[in-house]
Amino acid sequence: MKIIGIETFRVRPRWCFLKLSTDEGLTGWGEPVIEGKAQTVEAAIKEMCPYLYGRDPLQIEDVWNTLYRAAFYRGGPVLMSAIAGIDQALWDIKGKYYHAPVYDLLGGRCRDLIKTYCWVGGDRPTDVAKAASEKKKAGYEAVKMNATEELQFIDSYEKIDAVLERVASIREATGKYFGIAIDFHGRVHRPMAKVLAKKLEEFSPMFLEEPVLCENMEAFKEIAAACNIPIATGERLYSRWDYKRLFAAGGVDIIQPDLSHAGGISEVRKIGAMAEGHDIALAPHCPLGPIALSACLAVDFSSYNAFIQEQSAGIHYNGDRGLLDYLSNKDDFAIENGWMRPPVKPGLGIEPDEDAILTESRRPHEWKNPVWRHADGSIAEW
Repeated sequence: MKIIGIETFRVRPRWCFLKLSTDEGLTGWGEPVIEGKAQTVEAAIKEMCPYLYGRDPLQIEDVWNTLYRAAFYRGGPVLMSAIAGIDQALWDIKGKYYHAPVYDLLGGRCRDLIKTYCWVGGDRPTDVAKAASEKKKAGYEAVKMNATEELQFIDSYEKIDAVLERVASIREATGKYFGIAIDFHGRVHRPMAKVLAKKLEEFSPMFLEEPVLCENMEAFKEIAAACNIPIATGERLYSRWDYKRLFAAGGVDIIQPDLSHAGGISEVRKIGAMAEGHDIALAPHCPLGPIALSACLAVDFSSYNAFIQEQSAGIHYNGDRGLLDYLSNKDDFAIENGWMRPPVKPGLGIEPDEDAILTESRRPHEWKNPVWRHADGSIAEW
């Protein structure tokens, strides 16, 4: 069996799908994208095509190493996202070839269900208590929210108090044991992160996400020492070598590699195993589409330290496009009371609606994240 075709499709809201075709009729799907740089990732995939045509798609490890190691310049969000989508598609083909879900090829299921959480509040968090209450009524046991709007290196306690009021409103509305994940989104710098982490402790958050950017990973240990809240990060790390530095820096309790950014199933499986060796939990990052989510589930159901899965149903980025709009087998990915079951069909378990994908891709999106500025006119972290 050989790879004979590689196609990409940019579809709303901000996703990119990839289809690998073989000379034996088997096809595999992946989701290679950097939000806001989808066209750049498509260009990287095009450059990788000569290394893929004619290759045996079942030789995933060798193909992965060819794409990664045969390039003098390697790593980073664009190249690793391109590899990620290709890797997902290769696993999809391999599962179909062996008539097995991908998690069975990774050692089999080690759990029957995986908990998920929903986003509430949007980019500039509002009405979070009402939204969290609605999610709880729908059966969810946890939500995630952005903590702040723009925040300077040293900023006002008025903004700190606004964060505390929002989190307090969720805790009051949902009760003592409902999970509240608070995403600093890299918007917060070390001085204010220490203040926020300490003051948020009273609300018993499930975790604090990206309290500072991973460029400043040496600060995680200091922030962790300022509070008794699990620290989560990793969506902007792209390989096991990035994570090696993170584990050495210390202070992190939960890692969040993205299956569409960090080299795909092959790489995140290894990253997750490294984390388990450090007694660190795995919670894959996934504010993306259904193929990325199905790849996450393959890792979740075969990784002992996986504890919760992000998913984009109802997320503020999606607009009028739903998480499962491009699938024909939506029921296989139903979220029941906030939990998901393992996909049962071979490969990634997805049946893409190719007509819908092709139609949508004729008007490809050009999604860009907003550019924020502080009151003084300087650029703010989004």
